[in-house]
Amino acid sequence: MEIEVFQSDLDGSGLRIGVVQARFNQVICEALRDACLAELVDLGVDAEDVFVCTVPGSLEIPLVLQQLAASGEFDALIALGAVVRGETYHFEVVSNESAAGISRVALDFNVPVANAVLTTETDEQASARAAEKGAEAARVAVEMANLASSLSGLAGEDEDEDDYDDDEDEDEEEDEDEEDEEDEGESEEERRAPGRHGRGARH
Repeated sequence: MEIEVFQSDLDGSGLRIGVVQARFNQVICEALRDACLAELVDLGVDAEDVFVCTVPGSLEIPLVLQQLAASGEFDALIALGAVVRGETYHFEVVSNESAAGISRVALDFNVPVANAVLTTETDEQASARAAEKGAEAARVAVEMANLASSLSGLAGEDEDEDDYDDDEDEDEEEDEDEEDEEDEGESEEERRAPGRHGRGARH
């Protein structure tokens, strides 16, 4: 028995990608964006097929992702942002809520979303990670878009098999109905035949 294994597909040609970038911690977020866009082009995504939208901060990212996903125009989406720990609990709130919202969009709309919202202790840590994280988000988006497309093809094959089975069942039911009608016709003719139950035997 041969096991089918889906290989990583990083060919971005023909894909349409939506990018939502936060402006808070702007220098870091722009570094994320620049690296992400450069990698998308390197992977074969046409620049005209990339849509970029900016929002005030990371908490606003999920709403715009949701609207882009609902449009049905994108094969994958990318979230870019930077949350750096401060002296209050606000860091945990923003980090957790933005991550939860981003994941929910992917699951609710069945659209791959690459999460590249950095969460770090310092600005220096964020700056050091920005370029690689942005490029990684591009690779994730392209790979997951292609994987999702392949898996949807599998679902289509299952539907075709189900339709074939349904057609066979319908044909069998039609044959049975025709046989029942023939039996009923024969019974009616027998009832009308002379001599049945003694009728028609008199002179």
